[in-house]
Amino acid sequence: MIDRRTFLNLAAASIATTSIVSCSGTERRPAVGVPRSAFDEHSTAEEVTAGVDLSGKLALVTGCTSGIGFETMRVLAMRGAWVVGTSRALPRAEAACARVNGTTSALQLELSDFESVIACANAIRSINLPLDILICNAGYWAAGGQRKLVNGVEKHFAVNHLGHTVLVNRLLGRLYMSRQGRIVMVSSRAAYTRAPERGIEFDNLDGSEDYKDRQAYGQSKLANALYSLHLAKLLRGTRITTNALHPGVINTELFRNEGRLFRAAISAATSLGYGKTVEEGAATSCFVATHPSLSATSGEFFEDCNAVVVAGDNHLHDEVMAEKLWQVSEDLTREHLVSHTGPDFNDFERAARERRANKK
Repeated sequence: MIDRRTFLNLAAASIATTSIVSCSGTERRPAVGVPRSAFDEHSTAEEVTAGVDLSGKLALVTGCTSGIGFETMRVLAMRGAWVVGTSRALPRAEAACARVNGTTSALQLELSDFESVIACANAIRSINLPLDILICNAGYWAAGGQRKLVNGVEKHFAVNHLGHTVLVNRLLGRLYMSRQGRIVMVSSRAAYTRAPERGIEFDNLDGSEDYKDRQAYGQSKLANALYSLHLAKLLRGTRITTNALHPGVINTELFRNEGRLFRAAISAATSLGYGKTVEEGAATSCFVATHPSLSATSGEFFEDCNAVVVAGDNHLHDEVMAEKLWQVSEDLTREHLVSHTGPDFNDFERAARERRANKK
């Protein structure tokens, strides 16, 4: 006999392993008009950035303390970028930055708290440099089937989507100032394997109807992809690109809220070749953020360092849903957003005046 908790953990472990294997059969076609790379699911972040010089570039990576966030920060710094890494706990971000060879800085960022998001964005703006790379990597994955709310919105959607929405909005002025600003939304294959059948459930954003952890996570990851899709449309004609991606299945702290058996199943599945190492998992983020061949590529969804179109009954490329999501997201975050008409030169001019005054 086994108790109910053990039974549920065993069931979750079975589902986890099955889902990793089964989603590999989804048909994905190369995206039309996007350069194909020679990299694949076995390529590492160091390999895809070989020969790339990021000296003088400023990058921001949310969720830098472990997993692919840390590896992404490490490799960008290795290539010469000044990388700002964030965590909900500043000491953890500082500890992660201290482990990196290169120029790094730590910031606190709690994506469920929009005032924290604004403070983080203001700290980046105070650096008085263009922002060249913004990688929205931090993510939340719950467990236990207990629905949680943030300002009346289900927590996965609030953290994974709305928090990053406010951050991107607040930093667009600095991305405009880059010679080629890049926004990278770390989505997931869950965007088309775990999201609700009807896509974003606009009438159920509090998750009160038929709540399931994995479905809520899938919806938030679909929101990441659709947000990038519509943002690319709005940024057309600028020097900023935005793309979303699935990094791969990696055994990271994302699953820390799951039971022991679930985590053991994920570990076993990835070790048997059904997933990626952390070094491989960070490859697509680093590739999309830095590779010269993608300077004009925007609004795409990447897997294994190549842009793909995912076939089947999903909403990953639904432009109508993407536009509605944008409007709803604006409504939910309006008091925390700013308007943009172009590059944000005000702080630069103020800093220049201060430097001139100090020299007198």
